[in-house]
Amino acid sequence: MDDRIKEQWLLWLPDQGEIWSLDLKKPDHHPENLTYIIDPSHKALWHPERGSFGISPTRVDQVCSKCDAHNQQCPVSTLKQRVHVGTGRLRASQAATEVILNVPETRVSPLENGLQVASEDSGLSTCTVGLWIDAGSRYENEKNNGTAHFLEHMAFKGTKKRSQLDLELEIENMGAHLNAYTSREQTVYYAKAFSKDLPRAVEILADIIQNSTLGEAEIERERGVILREMQEVETNLQEVVFDYLHATAYQDTALGRTILGPTENIKSINRNDLVEYITTHYKGPRMVLAAAGGVSHDELLDLAKCHFGNLPSAPEGGLPPLPPCSFTGSEIRIRDDKMPLAHLAIAVEAAGWSHPDTIPLMVANTLIGNWDRSFGGGVNLSSKLAQVACHGNLCHSFQSFNTCYTDTGLWGLYMVCEPSTIQEMVHFVQREWIRLCTSVTEKEVARAKNLLKTNMLLQLDGSTPICEDIGRQMLCYKRRIPIPELEARIEAIDAQTIREVCTKYICDKHPAVAAVGPVEQLPEYNKICSGMCLLRE
Repeated sequence: MDDRIKEQWLLWLPDQGEIWSLDLKKPDHHPENLTYIIDPSHKALWHPERGSFGISPTRVDQVCSKCDAHNQQCPVSTLKQRVHVGTGRLRASQAATEVILNVPETRVSPLENGLQVASEDSGLSTCTVGLWIDAGSRYENEKNNGTAHFLEHMAFKGTKKRSQLDLELEIENMGAHLNAYTSREQTVYYAKAFSKDLPRAVEILADIIQNSTLGEAEIERERGVILREMQEVETNLQEVVFDYLHATAYQDTALGRTILGPTENIKSINRNDLVEYITTHYKGPRMVLAAAGGVSHDELLDLAKCHFGNLPSAPEGGLPPLPPCSFTGSEIRIRDDKMPLAHLAIAVEAAGWSHPDTIPLMVANTLIGNWDRSFGGGVNLSSKLAQVACHGNLCHSFQSFNTCYTDTGLWGLYMVCEPSTIQEMVHFVQREWIRLCTSVTEKEVARAKNLLKTNMLLQLDGSTPICEDIGRQMLCYKRRIPIPELEARIEAIDAQTIREVCTKYICDKHPAVAAVGPVEQLPEYNKICSGMCLLRE
């Protein structure tokens, strides 16, 4: 019997025609008699033959496999179990139910060097395979800040086996796509290809990671590309504001630095810096080889052993821990009255990926929601803040966010306002935050939970987002959380939980504020801090 079966589990016994609690001493509870196992703590249905969870039934009965109906005259040999899923709280929509019941199993296997191999086989004709590395700009210091992103640019510029032209032609001839990106805590290299080309895709990724030439000419060429990219980023005011927000929230820490790095670093990074970064951080325990789509896990595991088995493992003392990044309530204002609109973000310190408060904060984030003038119908939206913003014409748009890192996070709101409405918009934002702490209703929370679950499922559309989800979760949680488990954890949230968690993170806290543009009307920081108090009118 599966070692996950414990005394609190409930069992559907076909021979008995009913659901019993587990008692291993009873002969009727022999594994051969067990068709469905229900975990009441997660409200999820365990399918042993599939090795995965579905959602819990409201009724289980027997129907004939030939006529697909219950008939007393049908022979017992043709009877099968039918699970009836109700329309209660566990099901946000019929589409969500269809997705959950058809989610393939995520299989995980470690290599001897610590690299994790994780895959989900959905039987598609295409697949996405990639390498998720626990190394981003947070792993840099002031002198080499920007190295991880620079290295990402150098990945496709040729290896010891392939020139840049050879690599590009091989990818194009396969009909594949090769891409990479860098975040504050992760670097990702991935390929989307036909399922039959999985071996070649894995071999190319391994070649890129382990055998890049890092030629001086290519480094100089990419230096110019990155400097131009920095100029483009400066025109994206949302990215600029979020960089300032991190800089003021995590002052003098690694999370306060930008991903691209300062201009002086980009101009000085050399081959030795890139090689040192690879040698220091590209180790087996920091990596996950993830795949989704039409992939065989056994084949992927064999490919990983062949191409990544020689990656260095952790040193004897283990990988060094990440230095903590402390949050500082503070502000940064870049006033420019020539700009037509003010762009600002306000955030409090939130929880890290694996903290139990992360799920309630996700629901609270969904409660605040987002809005844009182009949406229309703001007064009829479920978000109270959207109704106020639309009715009072307070902003052009706003977007709530919950950004998680390993041990900390930022929970807040980004908004774009006319100069004359900044003060009023900030007032209503804080008033809505305080309302979450004091008077949010069960009806609002139920709606937000359904919306959150639907959005999560919609994001897992296609092999690439599924592969990204696998890789990210393996690095953040050391496992892939089954969708039914995540749904059950969301469903367990009620209004009281939201009030308690929001009070913990919002009330009487000093936020981080970043503002760019005509921000003369933005309230003083002390006044913003006073707006985080429960006694506020």
